[in-house]
Amino acid sequence: MSTRALRRLKGKQRGQEALDLGDLSLEDSPEEQAEAEVVEELLDTATAANVSPPSSSKGSSRKAKKNKAQKNFSNIYELICDAENEAERVSPEEDPERNKARNKANGNKDVENQDQKHKEESTESGDRVKKKKKKKKTKMTSEDGQVNGAATENIDLLLENLEKSNGGGLQSEDSGGSIRRSVLHVEHRNLNPETELKRYFGARAVLGDQRPRQRNRHFHRSTWMTSPKDSWPRFSRPGISMALLESKNGVHYFTFEHNREYQQVQFKFLDAVESMDPNNIVALLQLNPYHIDSLLQLSDVCRIQEDQEMARDLIERALYSFECAFHPLFSLTSGTSRLDYLRPENRAFYLAVYKHMMFLEKRGCPRTALEYCKLILCLDPDSDPLCMLLLIDFLMLRSREYNSLLQLYQDWEEHRNLSQLPNFAFSCALCRFHLSQQEDVAPEESDKERRQADQMLQSALIMFPGVLMPLLDLCTVQPDSAVSSHSFFGPKSQIGQPPALAELTALYVGRAYSLWKEAAVMLWLEESVKEVLHRVDAKDPLVEDCQNKRKQRYQSAPRNIHRHVLLSEIKEATSTLPLEVTTQPVMGFDPLPPLESVISYTRPERQHVGASNESTLSLFFRSLLPNFNLQGGLRQEDDMEVARAGQELNQEVNRLMVAMRDMLANIRFQEPPREDNPYRDDEEWD
Repeated sequence: MSTRALRRLKGKQRGQEALDLGDLSLEDSPEEQAEAEVVEELLDTATAANVSPPSSSKGSSRKAKKNKAQKNFSNIYELICDAENEAERVSPEEDPERNKARNKANGNKDVENQDQKHKEESTESGDRVKKKKKKKKTKMTSEDGQVNGAATENIDLLLENLEKSNGGGLQSEDSGGSIRRSVLHVEHRNLNPETELKRYFGARAVLGDQRPRQRNRHFHRSTWMTSPKDSWPRFSRPGISMALLESKNGVHYFTFEHNREYQQVQFKFLDAVESMDPNNIVALLQLNPYHIDSLLQLSDVCRIQEDQEMARDLIERALYSFECAFHPLFSLTSGTSRLDYLRPENRAFYLAVYKHMMFLEKRGCPRTALEYCKLILCLDPDSDPLCMLLLIDFLMLRSREYNSLLQLYQDWEEHRNLSQLPNFAFSCALCRFHLSQQEDVAPEESDKERRQADQMLQSALIMFPGVLMPLLDLCTVQPDSAVSSHSFFGPKSQIGQPPALAELTALYVGRAYSLWKEAAVMLWLEESVKEVLHRVDAKDPLVEDCQNKRKQRYQSAPRNIHRHVLLSEIKEATSTLPLEVTTQPVMGFDPLPPLESVISYTRPERQHVGASNESTLSLFFRSLLPNFNLQGGLRQEDDMEVARAGQELNQEVNRLMVAMRDMLANIRFQEPPREDNPYRDDEEWD
């Protein structure tokens, strides 16, 4: 018998007797543990039945009761056993089947040694105690299972009710906007191009072994769109802030605002633009390093000069200045924040995000560029001032977001008629084809996607036949003579296109022709073209229907499409712009502004020096002598200006004559060089 069992029989608690070196052991043997459990159960049973332990003395019974009362402090595991014993008392009459099983088990007990009767009695009593404990545990387990089952059912019921309530709230809250939020959902981590580059090349290839410098560190505000660089000027509030105009149906309408100092800088910027000298913009940026329009205009100048790194850096600096001015309620990812493009203060943010998106696409980060494209579309999804629907399909194909493209097409087709845009008609067919080519797709599903892709591509070719020949030309593919000579795909199809349709077709072909260069895609296109020719020759009614639609629609493109073509800088598309767009000046900081602009402050009228009223002769002398000012002697008083007009005219003439004399006096004629070489070959001049 183990020391723990003897200690329990004697009624002693652990820690009340002197320590003995022999009692120090790491672990009791299994036999000793079993004996200890038997003795503990025997004591519990005796206590419950008000029967004293085997030692029949009264003192030992009092001591046992005292020790029983102190069990809460001696061993925490005994508390569990006591709770099990005191929780339920099962009488033999409650469960007759278990009594029969217990009696049968007791009848089959093995007796090993008849000489040791006290061991047999202890073993028999231990078996009975074990059976009783097993019976109690079984009942406790069944009741716990019932309780747990009821609790689980209650939890499931609560979760189901909560899910229903949330679902109903979302449905009532969305009411037409849930589709847009689900398709155009923006994630913060996808706004960082390093996330995409790490996925392609790994973190070590992107970040390298660079460690953050501990000395001379500049602490910048944490932003999502850009990361501030140490090479940037020290940031100070440039005078831009964001205000909340109103909130309707869970949608917040914001606008940027310029304070008085920023307005003065804006007026100086407009003067610098009119001077047509980029150095004036550079000088203005040295004094105001975070002026938005100056950063945008100078970025275009650097891009034209093929300084892509500086151009991208200026755009990132503008985005950082904007993000530091965000309203606390303005969110990039919620899809409920709106900016009105009619306000000039908001247009710069649209243009900065668009140019940053184009830099990312050229850098090889189409997934990040797609996130910024969705961000621009979420700022004003109804009017779409930059017409991002002409670009989002291309970025989704580049980033292989095929399911998102199909979902966008299915959800927006009803209220936006995306099938009437050439880019969506061809891109969705190409998307179906790529889905049918995936290896992890079942054969039945692959065949289904391929049939849908064939049908969609044939419909797109019938509706927009002018896309085929320019597309093959840019892909450097020589078309078959049967195709090029056919009247449906020949030059007649391109000449007879309405102007708006020609603009959309040229825009899509110039942007997405690289997606059609794959060999498998080209073979699929060839098969579809042959099938379309068969349908045209068979006089399919769909061909005539699409021809009537082309004549009725696409007569004139809206202003946002012209603005998108100007920003895209695709040569094939810009050549199709109408004259009313190409004849007016286009500013990089505000290309093709809306006709109904909401002006918050106006530029004061400038006192023109009269350069526009100067004659050709005066402009000629100004080009020769930049310091010459023909109008320098004019008086500012308006009431005396008319009276002294003749005197001022005489002064101007005299000043002009003095300038001519100075010019003639400074003219020096150089003598022809003398020939000092007598051995000059006469044939050199022949």
